[in-house]
Amino acid sequence: MTIEPDAPISGRFLLNRGRKRMTPEERAALEAAFDGVRSVPARRTVIERGAPVDRSTLLVEGVMCRYLDDQQGHRQLLGLYIAGDFIDLHGFPLERLDHDIATITDVRIASVPRERLKDLVARHPNLARTLWFSTTVDAAMHREWIFRMGRLGATGRVAHFFSEMDARLRLAELGDEGGVPLPINQTDVAETCGLTAVHVNRVMRRLREDGLATFRSGVLRIENRKGLHRLAEFSDDYLYPDRPVSS
Repeated sequence: MTIEPDAPISGRFLLNRGRKRMTPEERAALEAAFDGVRSVPARRTVIERGAPVDRSTLLVEGVMCRYLDDQQGHRQLLGLYIAGDFIDLHGFPLERLDHDIATITDVRIASVPRERLKDLVARHPNLARTLWFSTTVDAAMHREWIFRMGRLGATGRVAHFFSEMDARLRLAELGDEGGVPLPINQTDVAETCGLTAVHVNRVMRRLREDGLATFRSGVLRIENRKGLHRLAEFSDDYLYPDRPVSS
C-alpha cells in the first residue's frame, strides 16, 4: 500500500490508524476537513498543559511527543507520535489536555477545527468509529507503557520501546529492510524509559553486541526480532494490526 495522491494530508493516517475500512466518500471528507499543513521546528512545545483544545491535529511528517515535567524540570515522555497519528484527538471530548505536547524533529502538522470535526463525525458514523479506534489504540499503548515501566528492568524497557516503535513504523509503512526511521536521541530514549542517558547507552551496546538491535544516526534496525521480543516480553497484539508486523 502507498499513500493515495488524493490524500496528501491524511494518507499516512489511512495506512496506519485509519486502516479499518473507510469508503471513498469518508476518505475525501476527512481529507477536506483539514485547514492545511504548517511546519513547526524541532524541540518546540506546541500545546501546553491545561490549554483549551479547540482543534484536533494530525502529524503529517516527523516525530512528536507528549510529556510532563517534575518540579526540578526533569521530563518524562508519555508517548511518541509518528506520521499518521493524531496528537490530541483524546482532547476532543476533554476540551483540554493534562500534559504538554512538543516536537522532537522538524514536523508538518494539519488541524481540524473542533466544530468542523463534530459535524464530520455526525455525518459519517463509520469515520467516528475509525477515530475512536485510533484513541483506543493510544489507550492500549499507555497500558503497555505502564507495564514496561513497572515490571521490566532497564534492558527490557529499551528492548520493548524499540520493539513497539519498529512495529508502529512498519504499520505506517515507514522504513524498509535496512531499518525504520527513528530520529530521536539517547536522552529521548532515556526520558521514555525512565533511565539515564548513560544507562541507555550501556543497554544499547548490549543489544548491539547480542545481535538483537542497533540504533544509530536516527535509524533503528532489528537484527533478531524474535529474540528482541522475547527479551522485552513484547507482543504487538495491543497495536491491533490488521496484517502481520512481527515476523
